[in-house]
Amino acid sequence: MADNPGWALVCGGGGVWGIAWMTGLAAGLEDAGVDLRSASLFVGTSAGSVVATQLLGGQSSEELYERQTIADKQPRELSPPPDCLATIMELTRREWASPQERVRAICDLAFAIDTVSVGERRAAIADRLTPQADAWPEKRLLLTAVDTGTLDLVAFDAGSGVSLTDAVAASCAVPGVWPPVPIGTGHYVDGGVWRTAENAHLAEGYEAVLILSPMGMAMDGSPGLNPALAKDVTKLEEAGARVDVIVADAASLAAMGPGALDPATREPAAKAGREQGRAVAGRVWDLLKG
Repeated sequence: MADNPGWALVCGGGGVWGIAWMTGLAAGLEDAGVDLRSASLFVGTSAGSVVATQLLGGQSSEELYERQTIADKQPRELSPPPDCLATIMELTRREWASPQERVRAICDLAFAIDTVSVGERRAAIADRLTPQADAWPEKRLLLTAVDTGTLDLVAFDAGSGVSLTDAVAASCAVPGVWPPVPIGTGHYVDGGVWRTAENAHLAEGYEAVLILSPMGMAMDGSPGLNPALAKDVTKLEEAGARVDVIVADAASLAAMGPGALDPATREPAAKAGREQGRAVAGRVWDLLKG
């Protein structure tokens, strides 16, 4: 049986493209009468940390959608080199003796490659967040990052003593692309490098869990979810939760053409996400009403 009443929203990683897609998805769901803000728990990893924070930041879904689709309302984005993801993808796919060895190599990469400064990156993250989203919300919000010293997954929340902007920046700090974020005596990188891009296990105990996973498909081309995410879904269901996962459809994936980190993906991804949101609203409503 679930330990907590209500339901949990889990937002996964997917770069600038993923932020736009999930923002459009939220707007499309709301068009059809499903408000993601009704969740009791919000879990955000990487791109999902931005989306979860923005949903709780005071602006309407329409306003957030316009921040993705109208040029003069779009937040400033830094554009990394087009091949910057190659090294981390190679490390992620390599055979390792243990998960810890893999995470250690990825965290080391974060310090080995010169990127923009911490200050520049933090300013870009602040631009993504609305002014209202600069303070932790009243609803429970967990933003994930990896401690580069201990290799542990950390879930920052309102009680962590960390600014919301720093928590989002840490969750979005893709090693080899953006700089590790200093917080306290440690440094933190993208929570998606720990095990999955969603960290859906943090939603255990809720009656229903909706997972937005921009890149949740199997990476080897086989049908279905990637194995790590599928395993988390199974565990959540075994613990008594109703679970659904929404992954990007064909039109939304096509919008990723220039690359998931390219700001040019924002408008087409948001528009495709909105159409998909309208299309899947029925099944989301069924999940939430039980």
